Amino acid sequence: MTAASELIACAKRYTLSVYRQRELVLERGQGVRVWDTEGRQYVDLSAGIAVCSLGHNDPDLVAALVEQAGKLWHTSNIFYSEPPLRLAQELVESSRFASRAFLCNSGAEANEAAIKLVRKWAADQGRSADNRVIVTFRGSFHGRTLATVTATAQPKYQEGYEPLPGGFRYVDFNDIAALEAAMAAGDVAAVMIEPVQGEGGVVPAAPGYLQAIQALCRKHDALLVLDEIQCGMGRTGTLFAHWQDGVSPDIVTLAKALGGGMPIGAMLAGPRVAEVMQFGAHGTTFGGNPLAAAVARVALAKLGSEAIAENVQRQAAALRAALARLDAELGLFSELRGRGLMLGAVLRPQYAGQAGVILDQCAAHGLLLLQAGPDVLRFVPALNITGEELAEGLWRLEQALRAWLAAR
Repeated sequence: MTAASELIACAKRYTLSVYRQRELVLERGQGVRVWDTEGRQYVDLSAGIAVCSLGHNDPDLVAALVEQAGKLWHTSNIFYSEPPLRLAQELVESSRFASRAFLCNSGAEANEAAIKLVRKWAADQGRSADNRVIVTFRGSFHGRTLATVTATAQPKYQEGYEPLPGGFRYVDFNDIAALEAAMAAGDVAAVMIEPVQGEGGVVPAAPGYLQAIQALCRKHDALLVLDEIQCGMGRTGTLFAHWQDGVSPDIVTLAKALGGGMPIGAMLAGPRVAEVMQFGAHGTTFGGNPLAAAVARVALAKLGSEAIAENVQRQAAALRAALARLDAELGLFSELRGRGLMLGAVLRPQYAGQAGVILDQCAAHGLLLLQAGPDVLRFVPALNITGEELAEGLWRLEQALRAWLAAR
C-alpha cells in the first residue's frame, strides 16, 4: 500500500464524505507548483479556490508567520494584541469606504456577521422583524452556515436543511427590473451581492448593474452589502472588485486571499452601520488571532501593490487569448467570462456536465483546475503567476483536453 493510498483510505474511513476529492495527496508547494506524496509535480491554476493568491510558500508570508509564531499565537479578544489592530487599520484605510472592521475566521463567518449587522441596523431603526428582508441573487454563494446557506440562492445547497431561516428573498442576477419589483413593498433592509459570482459560474455583474442597485438601495433606505470573498483582494485587477463599478457599499465581506492560505475573514462596515454593534452584540474566539493577522497584513500589502494589479491585467489578457485560440481549434467553449484572473470557460451544450471529468484529466496531466458548476472550467491562479508559468499550465490543459476528447 502506497503512502497516498493509505492516506486516501484513512480519509474515506474517518472523515465525513462531503467532498469529491481527486485521488492524490498533495504534500508541498512552491509558487504555482505543488507536489504530491508520489513525487508528481502539478501546475496549480486553482490556488486553493482563490486563496493562495501569492502562490504556495511565499517567503514574505512564511517570514511573517514564523516571526509571529515565536511571539504570541492566541490571546482571545478579551485582550489587545498588535497584529489584528494593525490589520483592521490597514483594511479600513485601504478600503476607501469603511470606518470599522470585524475580523473572523472564514468567509461564511464574515457573511454571517454582515447578515447580523443588517438585522441589528434595521432593528435599531425601529423596523419590525417582517421589514428586515435581505435580497440575494440566484446563482450566488455566501457560505455554509444555516443563515449563509439560506442567503445562497441555490436550492442544491439548501436541500435537507429545512426549515431555513426566514427573511431572505431571491431575484435573478443582472436583472434590475426584478430587483426593483422585489423592493417595491418597502420591507427590504439590504441587498447582498457578489460583484462576480464565483460558485454560480464566474458571472460578473453587468456594466452599471451595481450602480443601479446602489440607487435602489438609497431610494428604499436599504444597505448595500458586497460579498468580495472570492473576487476581492486583487483578483479582478483592483484590490476591491467594486472599485471598477463606481459604488460605495455599506458593508464588504472578505476572506480567502486575505490570509494567503491562513484562515481569516473580515467584515468592513461603512459609516451608516459602523456604530450599530456595541459590546456583546457579536464575537468570536479565534477571529483576528495574531498568527493569521500577522500573515494577512503582509498579504494585504502585496496584493494591493501596483505590481500585482499590472500582472493581473497582463496575465488575464494572456489567459483569455490562449483559451480563445484553444477553442478555435477544439470547439469546446461557448463563452469566456469573468474579470481579471477570475475566469470561467463555459462548455458548449454538447459537453454539458463534463467539467468534473475534464478536471480528472487535468490532474492526470499535472494540472490543478476548478469547476464552477458542472459546465464551467474555473481559472483562479495565483495573482503573481508569470507568463512562462501560465503558458506551461495552459499547455498541460491542452494535453488534458485532447486526451479527454480522444477518449469520448
